[in-house]
Amino acid sequence: MSQQIQTALASFGMSGMVFHGPSLKVNPNFKLSKILERSKNLSEANYPDATTVRTYDEILTDAAIDLVIVNTPDYLHYDMCKQALEAGKHVVVEKPFTQTVEQANELIDLAKQKGLVLSVYQNRRWDGDFLTVKEILDEGLLGRLVEFESHFDRYRNFIQPNTWKEEGIDRVGVLYNLGSHMVDQVICLFGMPKGVTAHIDCLRTGGNVPDYYDIRLQYPGFSALLKSSYLVREPGPRYSVHGTLGSFQKWGIDPQEEALKAGKLPGTIGWGEEPEDAWGFLHTEKDGIVIRQRLETVPGNYAVYYENIADAIMNGAELLVKPEESRDCLHVLEACLLSNSEKRTILL
Repeated sequence: MSQQIQTALASFGMSGMVFHGPSLKVNPNFKLSKILERSKNLSEANYPDATTVRTYDEILTDAAIDLVIVNTPDYLHYDMCKQALEAGKHVVVEKPFTQTVEQANELIDLAKQKGLVLSVYQNRRWDGDFLTVKEILDEGLLGRLVEFESHFDRYRNFIQPNTWKEEGIDRVGVLYNLGSHMVDQVICLFGMPKGVTAHIDCLRTGGNVPDYYDIRLQYPGFSALLKSSYLVREPGPRYSVHGTLGSFQKWGIDPQEEALKAGKLPGTIGWGEEPEDAWGFLHTEKDGIVIRQRLETVPGNYAVYYENIADAIMNGAELLVKPEESRDCLHVLEACLLSNSEKRTILL
């Protein structure tokens, strides 16, 4: 490998433009060498030094490529990751990891056999609001946890045309899209749940994929509630966390995605910071003194993910997002499907 990690993007849709490309651009350990665009040349404006290719084989057969980022439609993840690993490439794959636990296990084993880095892009572990919740729980500011509730709602009352995300493909929809983030966050905080109860539905007129879920993950002494809907015009709190001493509530979505869409780059002044009126509200007590105040949001930073990938490839550092963790996330999502189908709680 050269002094930089020669990197290829397997597509240049929204995730390539907004998430992967900018984080690679600001990290000197990576050189974005090849970008797969089947017919367009959208990447040339921002990445003029990268070569635009028309086929995946042009990436796989290039001995100079060290890392392949598989950011294609979900149903292509398994095959494209497998091909890249077999070609001797390190792999970062968009969530969801694969469509099944069995596929994920096969890729994990293959990466180990080849001595290659394999990781899933779980960037929302570095959302500022999530980092704030994690800090509150780590410090025990709420006492013993009794309930954790997370929402990731949108208002999209139409069916977006000409996208695979709205087609009736198996395991496509909000559960495997936003649910991959939300379940991953809960597993990061609490480990694997003991039981899963899920209600999944398609609420929009003319919809072909699930656009709503209500999931209850059972842990000893408390439950984690996860909800998402495409028909929420006036959202409530993003997080509501309650304990024996107090509560924390946080509204709004981490600002990094909108900043990236506006063309800003990670690492610029004020990156990931929120204004005071967007901070969450903490109401608890400490040493018998009641605390009722806004709590400053920990700045989010998606760039940490690729900093760790570089360290893992170049120095053998431990991955912050291990593929086994993303496999466990799939295990919970599959339990959600079974719970919804059989109308019962699934014990793990």
